[in-house]
Amino acid sequence: MAKMIGAEMFFETLLDEGIDVIFGLPGGYVLKVYDVMSTYTEKRGVLKHVLARHEQGATHMADGYARASGRPGVVLCTSGPAATNTVTGIATAHMDSSPIVIFTGQVPTPYLGSDAFQEADHIGITRPCTKHNTLVRRTKDLPLAIKEAFYIASTGRPGPVLVDMPKDVLVGEDEFVIPKEFNLRGYKPNVKPHVGQMKRAVKMLLGAKRPVIFGGGGLIWSGASSELIEFAHRLQIPVTSTLMGLGAFPSSDPLFISMLGMHGSYAANMAIHESDIILSIGARFDDRATGGNFASFAPNAKIIHVDIDPSTIDKNIKVHCPIVGDAKAVLEHMLEMVPADHKVDRSEWLGMIGQWVKEHPLTCHKSDDKIQTSWAVELLSDMTKGEAIIVTDVGQHQMWVAQFYKFNKPRTHITSGGLGTMGFGFPAAIGAKFARPDDQVIAVCGDGSFQMNFQELSTAVEQNLDLKIIVFINRYHGMVRQWQALFFESNFSSTYFEVMPDFVKLAESFGARGLRCERPDQLEATFREGMNMPGVVLMEIVVDHTEMVYPMIAPGGAMNEMIMDPVDMA
Repeated sequence: MAKMIGAEMFFETLLDEGIDVIFGLPGGYVLKVYDVMSTYTEKRGVLKHVLARHEQGATHMADGYARASGRPGVVLCTSGPAATNTVTGIATAHMDSSPIVIFTGQVPTPYLGSDAFQEADHIGITRPCTKHNTLVRRTKDLPLAIKEAFYIASTGRPGPVLVDMPKDVLVGEDEFVIPKEFNLRGYKPNVKPHVGQMKRAVKMLLGAKRPVIFGGGGLIWSGASSELIEFAHRLQIPVTSTLMGLGAFPSSDPLFISMLGMHGSYAANMAIHESDIILSIGARFDDRATGGNFASFAPNAKIIHVDIDPSTIDKNIKVHCPIVGDAKAVLEHMLEMVPADHKVDRSEWLGMIGQWVKEHPLTCHKSDDKIQTSWAVELLSDMTKGEAIIVTDVGQHQMWVAQFYKFNKPRTHITSGGLGTMGFGFPAAIGAKFARPDDQVIAVCGDGSFQMNFQELSTAVEQNLDLKIIVFINRYHGMVRQWQALFFESNFSSTYFEVMPDFVKLAESFGARGLRCERPDQLEATFREGMNMPGVVLMEIVVDHTEMVYPMIAPGGAMNEMIMDPVDMA
């Protein structure tokens, strides 16, 4: 058996996992890793290292890479403040079930617990927001720890895994063995669903008069889109989606209602409220999707809940038919239980939903003198034909993208849903571009969010990315302002930006190109010019700061208690 130092084992094991991109920054306790890295990046050309400007940015890049590709993203950084800088990105990935593996340097094992320079308890700090974390204490154990990390991150319900690597482990030498098989006690993800429960679910759906499919992000991680489409059409069941599930079912499909929840459409929320059977697949019934009033959720419906994570079942909503298993496998089995020529008449139910759509459509606003963000998003959707990968930050623009951009394919909508992390969008778009270099990737940001991680313009330009950035300028934390207007008597406390950067000059200072648009009649031309320019292009779009996102369910409200416009608050 060959002997290697730990840093060499690190790279050889990554290559065995098929990893080709690492997002990170060097530092004291991982310097040997970076010393060895040139052999793999420059001499052999089998690995790409992307030098981020901040560890939070690197972690969001890895997350964006994972969401766009379906493969784990990788982060590498040193100890202490570098590792703690990744925590926001780790928590973001954890909430949205994104598989990333974070490798942190650590003080030598004899110094653990001594308050050595840049020592931090990475394991204790990240335990609440990782699927698993581990401290490697011996060089020979490093390959096994890495293999286990990727296995845990990418199986079952995906999630982040952290591997803490002390300096002496990385510089130490031992026999190198890549484990081909390993047995993890206590970790046995169940992907094979219970046949009896699936038969029961199909029977419930066949007997339903007003069924709805409630799809979440688990459909996308499972790769279950084609099965979902076939199942919905075979049983003629309308489909609504959580924010994280957008793209799993085509927006152009006549059975698709739209997104549901706090800023979901009237039709989607009413369909849930009036349904008699709900088939939830890969969703966790969180407060943003249900309105938060769990007791009044779908009062007349029996609920079938399909999820690979048993801990999500009955957590918020009491269900009548639980099915633990992979979404794709469940839908494949359930399709076998329904004849291909099955006929069902849902005209009355679909007609009722169609009437709700007609009475209260999702309509963007257009003004002659000010750019409305909702209209700008719809225009972007039309111009890109809904085929771009859209990566958003968090806030009003995020909700308008969910409402008005027509996603027809999985992994084309990337956003921070569960944690709602401002500053996520732009670095995640960089990661998505590395995952899908031949696809158009557009970061859609608010001015508040973009200011939180714009240092990664250096990364995007340095890497010669063909990446487009749209920054909507309203000089406010827009969603905070909306809540202050609706629920705090318009007391706009600490919401307005008195000082704002010139984003065009900012982009140019990093070597990117910048465009500005202030009038509605200029917007299409600005979008077209920016999209056709090569390289990193930032488009600064000045929008109406008074526009608000509707419909809206007030916190703790029921699905049928929607605020449709400001008059509803009178």
